[in-house]
Amino acid sequence: MPGPGPHMIYALGSGLGLMHASRARFSPHHCLFYAANAFLGPDLGSFAEWLSSTLSIGGGSILMHVIHDPFYYILVLGLPFSLFYSWLSKLLLHKGFLDTLSGVPLTRRQCLLLVSAGSLSHFFLDHLFEENGHSSMYTWILSTGWWKSRAPIDPDAVVVVGFLCSCLIGGFIYINRLKPAKKLITVQTSWSMLLVLVITSLYCLWCVSQIYWRNPAHAAIGEEADLGVLVFLAIYFFLPHCLCITSMNPKDYLDATAQLPM
Repeated sequence: MPGPGPHMIYALGSGLGLMHASRARFSPHHCLFYAANAFLGPDLGSFAEWLSSTLSIGGGSILMHVIHDPFYYILVLGLPFSLFYSWLSKLLLHKGFLDTLSGVPLTRRQCLLLVSAGSLSHFFLDHLFEENGHSSMYTWILSTGWWKSRAPIDPDAVVVVGFLCSCLIGGFIYINRLKPAKKLITVQTSWSMLLVLVITSLYCLWCVSQIYWRNPAHAAIGEEADLGVLVFLAIYFFLPHCLCITSMNPKDYLDATAQLPM
């Protein structure tokens, strides 16, 4: 599985991208805590298992299964870590070790979002690059494709995919056809996101109907494992980045800071 380097580089690189795009509403504190949870977070379970085996103490394997999990990690350690990181944010800010640019430390809610995002981002790499490519998640992703023989040509799939993709592109152009006022940019983005979610849901519904509801099962989109890929990206790529965006400081903080006398 990926070691500390890839986890840290992936999360810190993503965080820096968000920091630049948001003009520091995603602050250095956001970056640090997001990367810390993506790097070390769920691997605390692996460390606990190693420590218990080294010291001949029982319970390490249980901690491994509970903590080294994208969702149990959040449920078990999300609240304690959010309290700790919120306290640490205040300490780093007041001691002058790391600035937030807004002058405001992270709240417990922001830290909980970053802990959750870090855990999911950790498993974005783990599910793809562990167990010699035979992890349960990766196996399921591939199982939504068609590998038994050459996938049969299905005109229905061509029509459905063509219609959904046309609706996605056409709807996006329609929503963003006019130059928006500043206040309308958020509205257009929200409608565009809703459009993507609706089309993605319908696309997945089509795949599910062909793979799991049809008897016998039928190739949903040729040989492609579209259902597995979409579900995986939604949970382990888009969701953690959405959580990071949700954790950003409100724009008012930076505006107020910019207006302070030098």
